[in-house]
Amino acid sequence: MSPEPAEWKAIAQQKKDEQWSRIPPEWRLKNLPPKDVTNYLDIPRTCGLLSAEELQITENYDATALAEGIKKRRLKSVDVVRAFCKRAAIAHQLTTCLTEIFFTDALARAAELDAHLASGKPPLGPLHGVPVSLKDSFKIKGYDASIGMTALAFRPAQQNSTLVDVLLGAGAVLYVKTNVPQTLAALDSHNWVFGRTLNPHNTLSTAGGSSGGEGALLALRGSILGIGTDVGGSIRIPAMCNGLYGLKPSCERIPYSGQESGTLPGQDRLGLKASAGPLAHSMRDIELFFRAVAGQRPWELDADVVPGPWETLAAAPPRTKLRIGVVRRDDVADPLPPIARLLGEVATALHQAADIEVVDLDIAPLLSQCATLANALFSPDGNTHILSLLASTSEPLSPWLSSRLGQKPELSLAALRDLHARREALQMQFLDVWKGAAGLAGGQGIDALICPVAAHPVPLIDCWNGVSYTSAFVVLDCAAGTLPVRVFGEAEMRGEGEACEPLGSWDKANRKLWTHTPRSAYLNTPLCIQVVAPKLQERRLCDVMQRIDDAVKAAGLGGQAGAGVAAAKL
Repeated sequence: MSPEPAEWKAIAQQKKDEQWSRIPPEWRLKNLPPKDVTNYLDIPRTCGLLSAEELQITENYDATALAEGIKKRRLKSVDVVRAFCKRAAIAHQLTTCLTEIFFTDALARAAELDAHLASGKPPLGPLHGVPVSLKDSFKIKGYDASIGMTALAFRPAQQNSTLVDVLLGAGAVLYVKTNVPQTLAALDSHNWVFGRTLNPHNTLSTAGGSSGGEGALLALRGSILGIGTDVGGSIRIPAMCNGLYGLKPSCERIPYSGQESGTLPGQDRLGLKASAGPLAHSMRDIELFFRAVAGQRPWELDADVVPGPWETLAAAPPRTKLRIGVVRRDDVADPLPPIARLLGEVATALHQAADIEVVDLDIAPLLSQCATLANALFSPDGNTHILSLLASTSEPLSPWLSSRLGQKPELSLAALRDLHARREALQMQFLDVWKGAAGLAGGQGIDALICPVAAHPVPLIDCWNGVSYTSAFVVLDCAAGTLPVRVFGEAEMRGEGEACEPLGSWDKANRKLWTHTPRSAYLNTPLCIQVVAPKLQERRLCDVMQRIDDAVKAAGLGGQAGAGVAAAKL
C-alpha cells in the first residue's frame, strides 16, 4: 500500500485542478510546443484559438487606445475582455503565468460596463472597460491570495485590497491574478502550488520575480496593463526579463494596504516597505495607470498615500535641456560587456537629442552602501513567520530559495534603530545628487539618472545574481522604472570584461554569468535600462522615460524588445 502524499502535495494538486477547471475547454491548446522550441512569442497568433478580431484587439492597441475606443463605443468592453481572457488562457498554458482565474466574473462586469455606456452615462473612469491583471499578492474578495504557498491556499479573501477597489472605481475589469515565487522572496517565479513561470522570449531564461507571472503574461499580450509590487526589484526585474515598461513608485504614491505578504501585520514598518506599480506596453499606459489611480483620491482610502491629483505633480523641470546623469557602476557588481555597451549607446543617443544634456555621475560608493543596507532590512523577523507557514503543511523550499532562505536571528530594537538611522543618512546624502552639491553632476544638478537594471543580461532559470542596482532605490525610496531598448543579438556576444580582481562575492558570481555560461543562451532576450527620479516624482519620471524612449528610438536603438511593443491604434 503506497503512503499518503504529503499534505502540501495534495493541496497543490487540488489547487491546480481548480485552476484548470476555470479555463473553458474550447480555449485549451491541443498541443504544446516541442521541447526544442524556446521562443513562444508567436504562438498565440498562430495557434488558431484567436479570431482575427481577437488578434486585432490584443495586438494592435495599448491600454490607452482601448480605453478611448470603449469610451467612444467603437469597441465593446465585453469583446475586449473576452479576447484578453482567451489570450491569457493561452499564455498560461504556455508559461504557467496565472494563479487565480475569474473569466466569468470579468465578462459579466464587462457587459455591465457596456450597458452603462449604452444608457448614456459617462465612463466610470479612465480605465472604463479595460482589462487589468494583478499579481497574486493582491486580495480579491472570494479568491485566494496564496502567494505560491500551500498553507495560504483555499483561504479566500474576505475583502479587497485597497488598490483593487481603486481600480474598480476607475472602471477596470479584473480577470486574472498572476504567478509569483514561493514566499515572494525569490527572483525566479517558481512555487509548488502552480509551478514555474517560463519566459516566452526564451524558455530557458528566467521570467524574473517576484512579479514574474505579470511579466510573462504581458510579454505574450495576454494582458495590456498589469500591476505588480516591488521591494527589491520585483517590478523592474520582470519588466527587464520580458521587455516591458515597468515603474516602481515611492511607497507613498499608490495604495498598498490589504496585500498578502506571508508576514505578520506591521512587519513592513520594521524593514523595507514595498510599493505597487504598473507593467505595460507603452509609457503612456504607465501614466494612464497613475492618472486613473490618483483620480480616485486613494489617500482617502489608505492612510499611507500622500494626497495629490496627478496633474498637480511636477513633471520634468522647465530647463532649456533635460539633464540626465549616467551611473555606470555601483561598486557591488560591475556591468558585463553587453550591459556596459548598452548603457553607453543609450547615453550617446541622448547626447544626440537636442533637448537632453548628459553627464557622467559617479555615485558608486553611495549605492553600495544602499545595497548592503537593503540586504540587512529584508527580513527583520529572521524569516520566522514565513518558515512556520511552510512547515505547517511540510512544504519544502523551492530550488532558488533552498540555499538562500533560512532561519536567522530576529533583529533587535537597537539593530533596527541603527539600520534606519543609516537609511535616513543615505537618503539625505542622495539629495545632494539631485541638487549637484559637492560638485556632483558638474555642480548643476540633474533631473533623472540612468543606470543598469542588473549587471548582467537576462540569465538562465534560477541564475539571477543580485539586486544591488534595484534595491538601492528602494532604500532611497526613489521613483524608478525599466525601459526596454532592444533584444540581445549576435553583436552583444563579444567582449571579455576587465581582467582585474572581482569587487567581491557578488561581482565574482556576476562574472561567471559571462565566463561560465554559453553566450548564445542570452540571444533574443530583452536589453533594458533603468531610469530613476527623486522620491515621489513619478510624474517627472514618466515624462523623462518618455523623452528617453523617444530619443533612443530616434537614434535607431529602439528595436522591438518583445511582443509587448506594438503600434497603438484607435
